[in-house]
Amino acid sequence: MSRRPRRAALLVLAGSLTLAGCAGTDPDTRSDAAPRSASSSAAASTSAGTTTAEGQRIEVQIAGGQVTGDTGRVPVVLGEQVTLSVTSDAPEEVHVHGYDLEATLTPGTPAELTFDATLAGVFEVELHEAGTVLLTLQVS
Repeated sequence: MSRRPRRAALLVLAGSLTLAGCAGTDPDTRSDAAPRSASSSAAASTSAGTTTAEGQRIEVQIAGGQVTGDTGRVPVVLGEQVTLSVTSDAPEEVHVHGYDLEATLTPGTPAELTFDATLAGVFEVELHEAGTVLLTLQVS
């Protein structure tokens, strides 16, 4: 093998490994993924949220460690405005990987994150401290 193809292969491998962190990766295929809890195992199913004139609204509730609402894999149209509303019964922080958005959760009070889905890919939305995956956004 000549140096040029080997170098190109190494660059592709290095790029793939860089993406294997958390931003924009599919949690079902990450080799470094932590074992999933029962509350995050719903990520394999598909949910759509609600489409409004303002874009797509995704609502999630956490109570007693159980996640309900728009969970699983939520398809989002590239370029669409997304409003993510999360209500929890415990203090926590919600994080949208890839978009690097965070919101503090105060018990009983919905926290909202509104953003334009300008990055294509699959992105985890998780409780930062607990590491619980609430849903994944499939932006395409």
